[in-house]
Amino acid sequence: MRPAIHRPAVVTVDLEAIKNNVSVVQKSNPNKKVLAVVKANAYGHGAVAVSKASLSAGAAGLCVACLDEGLELTDAGIKPSLLLVLGVIEPIYAPIAANAGITLTAPSVDWLRQVQLVLASQVEKPLPLKVHLALDTGMGRIGLKTEDEIKEAEELCDASERIQLDGVFTHFSTADSKDNSLTIKQYNRFRALVRAFNKRPNWVHCDNSAAGIWHTDLESDAVRLGMALYGLDPSLKVLDFPSDFKPALSFTTEIAHIKQTQAGDTVGYGATYRSEEPEWIATLPIGYADGWLRRFSHVPVIVDGHKCPIVGRICMDQLMIKVPACYPAGQKVTLIGTDHGVTITADDIALATDTIGHEILCGLSGRLPRDYTNS
Repeated sequence: MRPAIHRPAVVTVDLEAIKNNVSVVQKSNPNKKVLAVVKANAYGHGAVAVSKASLSAGAAGLCVACLDEGLELTDAGIKPSLLLVLGVIEPIYAPIAANAGITLTAPSVDWLRQVQLVLASQVEKPLPLKVHLALDTGMGRIGLKTEDEIKEAEELCDASERIQLDGVFTHFSTADSKDNSLTIKQYNRFRALVRAFNKRPNWVHCDNSAAGIWHTDLESDAVRLGMALYGLDPSLKVLDFPSDFKPALSFTTEIAHIKQTQAGDTVGYGATYRSEEPEWIATLPIGYADGWLRRFSHVPVIVDGHKCPIVGRICMDQLMIKVPACYPAGQKVTLIGTDHGVTITADDIALATDTIGHEILCGLSGRLPRDYTNS
């Protein structure tokens, strides 16, 4: 998708905030490395720019969700010592990953067998493929679950000239919760499974953002820094989120049109809003095609330091707000960020719409251009 640069709507990303957030986690986990999670276009922030900023701040590697996300980075010349795909990749694509220096997640022994067959069948032998074994300790998503599976996977890799067992990891399901009992149960299970290896892999990691903030005592080679990399609270205000983190993203637009309605005038599809008195109604040139979904209709925006409500239904490309005065076309409007000391965060929007900040940020579409500061 071509970004709409001829329209007053932009997502601005402060790369200094990204660097700061890497440093904050590194300081609280001095014996662990940081792996910046830049999947889903770096949670909507822009994968290439965020990856470069994270690595310059000391991150030891990067994590993505699928092979194409990894290839986007290598095509841009970004080749850290570890570039790990966290999702399951079809075995047929293993040679592409191997030749690109991208590490894949092995979700099962059967997957390893299939990859071995694919790599052995290539006329031009690819480079050895590095893999990290996923262990399912309670997330219930992907991964090996027993000591026998681990031994079988390790033996398969040891016997292969084309597969290198480089790491092992698990993922916590409730590390952002007040109740840490399941996290401890998963951690203990992970440690027990790791002991089944004859030789400890180079990377043994279990920390996500939440564990890297609230469970720094857990033994792990690395923190996979996801939501906190972008300065947002993984627990969504359930736990005390350190103030050292800085949100990196803001989203602004401008008033495109303004008019005064009279009592009885309706606004938007379905005429769901009706003015009870003369009001100033401004139209913004963004809508649900930009990621500002119809269910955000009760989330305010900021104009000149005032929180202004959205009125009527959000359209595909436009939405309407009620403003306290007649502002000119071109007046700045903040949807995420701070204006005149008033702030709305992605977490605030998530709480108001019964979701999580991840979804808000990932939903900002490619039609919105990304502008980078402090690069």
